Amino acid sequence: MKTPANQPSRMLNTGDSIPQLGIGVFKVDDDECERVVLEALEVGYRHIDTAMIYRNEAAVGRAIAHSGIPREELFVTTKLWNADQGADATAGGLATSLELLGLEYVDLYLIHWPAPLRDVYVETWLALEELYATGVTKAIGVSNFEPAHLERILEAGSVVPAINQVELHPAFQQRTLRAFQEPLGILTEAWGPLGQGKYDLAEIAGLGEIAQAHGKSIQQVVLRWHLQEGVIVFPKTVRKQRMIENLSVFDWELSDEEMVLMKSMDADRRVGTHPEDGNW
Repeated sequence: MKTPANQPSRMLNTGDSIPQLGIGVFKVDDDECERVVLEALEVGYRHIDTAMIYRNEAAVGRAIAHSGIPREELFVTTKLWNADQGADATAGGLATSLELLGLEYVDLYLIHWPAPLRDVYVETWLALEELYATGVTKAIGVSNFEPAHLERILEAGSVVPAINQVELHPAFQQRTLRAFQEPLGILTEAWGPLGQGKYDLAEIAGLGEIAQAHGKSIQQVVLRWHLQEGVIVFPKTVRKQRMIENLSVFDWELSDEEMVLMKSMDADRRVGTHPEDGNW
């Protein structure tokens, strides 16, 4: 796809690119989601992250249709929910998402959780490989996979995931997981990049001083840190002004010393569900 000139992108192992900053619509109600996505596209976003379980794929599709932006200029991700996993159900899950989105293909299709108690994520991955071969998704990946989960699908399959989308924020930096997957060509994508409001970023020592030094908000500093780490990030907001602020992170940089300080903020503090427990 074509990323706006002022925005960074990462190259996937498929050879396609993904805008490094996108808009997420987790917990955005369907009746509000169309407005949110339209406003995001209007201010310059070209990467949208949704999921079947969010129950707002239809609204995302309406926004895309009404935006007038050529399909090839957008990067759309959706995800397969746990109940739709399995060799026989996976194709139907994507078909339903495509119908709701009003699209012929998605740019990235993810297994939402490994759901290890269900233990069908390996056969589900093989089904994703078949969908990838048909072109209904331009890339395939996973979400919330730990190294042990990745090892199983890598052993069974023939396609390396393009993305692993995981919880990642200053207090939980996923250094061990990233050291495992990134040398394999699996890019890291962050959900909850600002900690989902479950702790106060301003209480992290040094973060406020970095923000003050750059004349930026703490949230902008955290997003800039993600970008310089090479992580793909999609903060959620329903406010247009915040969307604009979140995009204002491309024309300045954190120093090497500030990046080292940011790394020291890692407290191994997970605030979301552990992948072993996401078995709904």
